[in-house]
Amino acid sequence: MLAPAACCLIMLTFDPPGEGMIKFGTSGWRGVIGEDFTFEAVRIATQGIANYLRRTQQKGSGVVVAYDTRFLSEKFAAEAAKLLAFNSIQAYLCTRDVPTPCAAYETVRRKAMGAINFTASHNPPEYNGLKFSTSNGAPALPEITKQIESEIHAVMEKNDRLDVYEKSELIEHIDPKDRYLNELKQKVDVDAIRKAGLRIAIDSLYGTSRDYLDYFLLEAGVEVRIIHNFRDPYFGGFSPECNEKNLAELRSLVTKEKFDLGLATDGDADRFGIIDDRNRFVSPNVVLALVALYLKRYREIPGGLARTVATTHLFDAIAKKLNVPLYETPVGFKYIGELISADKIAMGGEESAGMSMYHHLPEKDGILACLLVAEMIARTGRKLSQLIEDVYQEFGYFYSKRIDMKLTPQLKESLATRLENPPSELGGLKITQVNTLDGVKLIFDQSNWILFRLSGTEHVARIYAEACSPKDLKNIIDAGKKFVA
Repeated sequence: MLAPAACCLIMLTFDPPGEGMIKFGTSGWRGVIGEDFTFEAVRIATQGIANYLRRTQQKGSGVVVAYDTRFLSEKFAAEAAKLLAFNSIQAYLCTRDVPTPCAAYETVRRKAMGAINFTASHNPPEYNGLKFSTSNGAPALPEITKQIESEIHAVMEKNDRLDVYEKSELIEHIDPKDRYLNELKQKVDVDAIRKAGLRIAIDSLYGTSRDYLDYFLLEAGVEVRIIHNFRDPYFGGFSPECNEKNLAELRSLVTKEKFDLGLATDGDADRFGIIDDRNRFVSPNVVLALVALYLKRYREIPGGLARTVATTHLFDAIAKKLNVPLYETPVGFKYIGELISADKIAMGGEESAGMSMYHHLPEKDGILACLLVAEMIARTGRKLSQLIEDVYQEFGYFYSKRIDMKLTPQLKESLATRLENPPSELGGLKITQVNTLDGVKLIFDQSNWILFRLSGTEHVARIYAEACSPKDLKNIIDAGKKFVA
């Protein structure tokens, strides 16, 4: 039985000048198109980034400007490129929508100052967003985003109309696809995948991985069946998220045509979704643990393992048995990205289906994750369902879940106060350790824990929990709900 299934760059939450101030979060500025996310807002945000780059005298050849398949993404990107060029900053504007990891790789390859990427990742179709990454392709860290925020606020306070003309000589149109795919060939054992004779179904979820993930496998000689591999800004009426519900069509395809594996990526291809040979949606936590174990044992990749505070402790069990360091980080892939940049880890992952590996990008790469799962099956000669059972037999069962609870402002304040002085037990279970790295994590033992994180932008409590049996997991979640309410 599988554990139940349950983003870094900057977040610029735009309020029109005079009505509020821009605030930063962990996953880019995201707003409803035509309401919060407007061309005026894009100009202000881009001007703020340009001012930051010039004030800090960032070294680099220019800025990569990328975008996903959302409504008007290419128009927003063109406007950002135009404004960068007006500020005498070279803009490398992608000719079509590209995966977030591809944009990150191109930033590193060109030795650019950074990248502006228009994407709202797996948010609903009515949203768009803007992400900024630094010269190493990694999500901007808080010390940088605070400076950019100040620059944007200064632009807003002037309340001047950003009416610019185009310096076409400073806008270069680029297609980074082949260069990124060639880089993946250095990270993935293509020959092993080719020789295994795998049959793979792919769901692009109308996003940016079309002509990337499918193209890579087709070139490797794999029999591939592809669905939703065209641009649809409405994403079929759903959020382009790789959850169990959204992958129902992929599951059906794997079952009916008896594919060995089902692979999916979200809207900007930085997250993954996996269907196994028994037609089961595999929890990202399980996938991450399997890939981590594979990279250490079969590939013998050097370094430790890293996970966020909300990610499965199966990582800990694997690291302990393999006698390698285990790094725990706050939520947000930027922290794992730092460890990758420092060559400290073989692989790092977060429970929301983000991962990257040694000597790759300090950014989530859903395409790489999918390819590594295929390689793992090819090289081990075992089906994914067998590999899942193998890891449970060796390390024990880990069942995990995440829920979000909406709160009133008063209840949120009350919960925050109570979390400042955590209880000594919860649901009859004695708390042996309290971890306040990011939120409040109450640890009962190595396999049983619960984490409370309050949203900084909504009246929501995010609850993550893990246990060694479904019954224990339910009891811990129920106790957590009662504690919150």
